[in-house]
Amino acid sequence: MTFGSLAPALLFLALTASAQEHPAPKPDAAKPAAEKEKLPPLPADAHVEQTMQMNGKTLRYMATVGTITLHDDQGKATGDVVYTAYTVEPEKGAPARPVTFAFNGGPGASSVYLNLGAIGPKHIRFANEGDSPSDPAALTDNPGTWLDFTDLVFIDPIGTGFSRTLVDEAETKKLFYAPTPDIQYLSLVVYDWLIKNDRLLSKKYLVGESYGGYRGPRMTHYLQSELGVAMNGVVLVSPYLNPGLDDYGDLSPIPWMVTLPPIVASNLERQHKLTPEAMADVIAYTRGEYATTLLKGRSDPTATDRMIAHVAELTGLDPTYVRYAGGRLDVGSYLREVHRREGKIGSVYDSNVTGYDPFPYAPDQQTNDPILESIIAPTTTAMVDFTTRVVGWKTTNRYYALSGTVNQMWDRQTDLRKGAVADLREAVAADPKMQVLIVHGWNDLSCPFMGSILSVDQMPVMGDAGRVSVHEYNGGHMFYTRPDSQSLLRKDVQEMYAKH
Repeated sequence: MTFGSLAPALLFLALTASAQEHPAPKPDAAKPAAEKEKLPPLPADAHVEQTMQMNGKTLRYMATVGTITLHDDQGKATGDVVYTAYTVEPEKGAPARPVTFAFNGGPGASSVYLNLGAIGPKHIRFANEGDSPSDPAALTDNPGTWLDFTDLVFIDPIGTGFSRTLVDEAETKKLFYAPTPDIQYLSLVVYDWLIKNDRLLSKKYLVGESYGGYRGPRMTHYLQSELGVAMNGVVLVSPYLNPGLDDYGDLSPIPWMVTLPPIVASNLERQHKLTPEAMADVIAYTRGEYATTLLKGRSDPTATDRMIAHVAELTGLDPTYVRYAGGRLDVGSYLREVHRREGKIGSVYDSNVTGYDPFPYAPDQQTNDPILESIIAPTTTAMVDFTTRVVGWKTTNRYYALSGTVNQMWDRQTDLRKGAVADLREAVAADPKMQVLIVHGWNDLSCPFMGSILSVDQMPVMGDAGRVSVHEYNGGHMFYTRPDSQSLLRKDVQEMYAKH
């Protein structure tokens, strides 16, 4: 299993492949320093009062689009980070409300997906079967928002959203487009926002999706140990937590243990049989007989035959296909095989969300991922309209919901392979009250839930074993776009916040 086959967030697999064939024009990140000095300043922070109906009550809140400018050691401005915040004025005499900082992944994704898809006060539909890029992008009140129990700050990393670098390409890559510098400057943005808004004494939380789930533990540990800011809790949504799980080659069953359960979950969903109880049996089989049979290899042909027959039954795949694969189901191959009869291809983010395959006879996938094809237009339209028209933060700069340039320029050689589990362990050990909730969709093949289960299984119990927990929901990578799963996520997160 390759690094790309476990695409960590919205870009690593599908968008990168597409961008290599059709290079995107480079944004401001590629401009020489002399040109950057001529960039007009971004607008001043803008605010607008909003209301929504929540559980039969009117929730009044302030929406803010603002900028935090980064500086180097000599005080020179190096980048502008744009954020969208939603805050509620606490009742007189009430304690300060918690504040939650939200990040998506990529690298190269803005925070619009968590904002307008999951937890912000406004919502649009996307990333489900049948959704179209040309569907109306009108925003509606979001019944799954977390705003009634926490303020929300959505941060767009440099090169995404309206955030921009102010230095040349070489300096941009050094300061922003590598795992550790990314953690350091985004942690500083959190610190600066807290200072700017007099919120250091509030309870503080981080939520990160996908590659944002890699950022979450590392930022939490860095904020704890370097900046003196402690998080009360962390929510990791479909996290790219432990990339090292796919580094074992043919000698280890782990890569195949990670991908088999979500493939089975997708098949069970198609049969309307997907339940936690059914998946508990799948997880037990994966941890037990499946793993040991792969380890036995050719030394036990009878066990291999039994395993191949059972995997074919569990997944609904052609037994001949499963046998040729040796019971080891490669993600890319599976996504082309599972809906081949309909002339469609499945998404790595939810294999039951499909698109037509325009090149069905090509040896490899030649088109972009079906979900990626459908989400950029509606999310970009909705976010730009909200920012410029509703909030009044007027700019003609381009908005990058997904930036292929950031993804192409990202340093994947330094630090990334060790993952974020070590930082997660250290952050949990350092704070016996901190809670960590790891959440996944059953059908996600880009960041499979089984990877998080196996990683948490190996963590020592530090106090209450429930402080670090893994929950699964119906759906895929962006399971929160399904109303029932979004509602369950909200309930689980609200219970976690109530523990403080």
